[in-house]
Amino acid sequence: MLRVGHRAGRDPRLTTHLALTARAFGAERMLLHPPDPDLATRVAAVGARWGGHFEVVGAPDWKRAVREFDGTVAHLTMYGLPLERVRPELRRARRLLIVVGGAKVPPDLYRLSTHNVAVGHQPHSEVAALAITLTTILGVPGPAALPGARQRVVPRRRGKRVVETRERP
Repeated sequence: MLRVGHRAGRDPRLTTHLALTARAFGAERMLLHPPDPDLATRVAAVGARWGGHFEVVGAPDWKRAVREFDGTVAHLTMYGLPLERVRPELRRARRLLIVVGGAKVPPDLYRLSTHNVAVGHQPHSEVAALAITLTTILGVPGPAALPGARQRVVPRRRGKRVVETRERP
């Protein structure tokens, strides 16, 4: 996925939640514009504990990242076509870049994207839109620990339990 318009001083919590959601729901990496090495380090620390292969990579030029992407580009926006309408094409895509904009989405993003996709046509959370889109395309993530996890959740009806795993990266 690509996060466009991240404001390091103002958006670290929201962008971190986008990264964690992308990671948990099956994405391989987040391109981050503009780059934020501190955020990338924090997300990498989560991956070291909880496993999986996810990285946050700085993208100094978001337009170049979109133009050079060899695949389908889906920009999540409440102004786009309904997700259900473009879902078949997104599922068939050999490579898919999901783009989530920040507070002020550059107008060029609407033009450069293969699809402008709406989860709903009301104001809502970018994190929710990303989770719904990834679930629609990839399905609901299972409860299994990711490869390389140092800890995992033991599902319980009440309370919580996290255990150390034997697996090491």
